[in-house]
Parts: sequence; C-alpha cells; structure tokens
Amino acid sequence: MALLNWSTKYSVGVQSMDTQHKVLFGMLNDLHEAMMKGQAQNVSDPLLRKLVSYTHDHFSAEEAMMASTGYQGIAQHRIEHRDLIKQVDEFASRCERGESNLNLQLLNFLRNWLTNHIQQEDQKYGPWANEHGRK
Repeated sequence: MALLNWSTKYSVGVQSMDTQHKVLFGMLNDLHEAMMKGQAQNVSDPLLRKLVSYTHDHFSAEEAMMASTGYQGIAQHRIEHRDLIKQVDEFASRCERGESNLNLQLLNFLRNWLTNHIQQEDQKYGPWANEHGRK
C-alpha cells in the first residue's frame, strides 16, 4: 500500500512542477515500501540520499521558475525550503553515521510536510506562473 497517492488536489497547475512532485511522491513510496518489507536497513540510506538530492534539485527548479516569473512570494518560499532541507539533511546525516534509522515517524513527517506544502504554499504560485507564461 502506498504512503501517498497522487491526485489532482496536489496539482499546482504547472506541469513541470507537478511532474517533479509526482517523483517525490514515488520516492517516499519507495522508502515506505522498503520499510514495510523490512528492508529499510538495507536500502534506506541510498533511497534517502536520492530523495535528499532530488529535493534539492526540485527546490532549485521551483525557485528558478518563481524567479523567472517575478513571483512575489519567493522569499518566504525559499525559507520554507531551507527549513525542510536542513531537517532532512540532518536526519540523513544521522542515518549515515548509524545514529538513527528510517522509521514511520520520519516518513509521516515527510508525507505531511510535502502534501501540506504543496496544497498550501505551492498552489499559491500556480496561478501566478500561469499568468506569466508557465504552464
């Protein structure tokens, strides 16, 4: 069973960002599946590193898109991105040092943050981006 299922309620109306959000959903689902199969110890480090790397790339792309359209909420959006990156990077480092393991608490945190961020913050830039040439 998937931790997250994509639906139109998560669409921001910008195809490239929706595609990237779907990839993030898939990565969280991969981590969840590994944990549910008892494989978290074996595969969580590479999957978590992949998720962290992709999240960095996604945030950079999202911020570049916002900057290119002159989106006025970009400063606050960047702060939220930096806060999440800091938290996830810290957890990933702890996992790499063997201080912590992937667990349901982390997956639930990531799921809740991602879905809330998309629905509350990312959906604010969709209409702006569409009005300024991004679809």
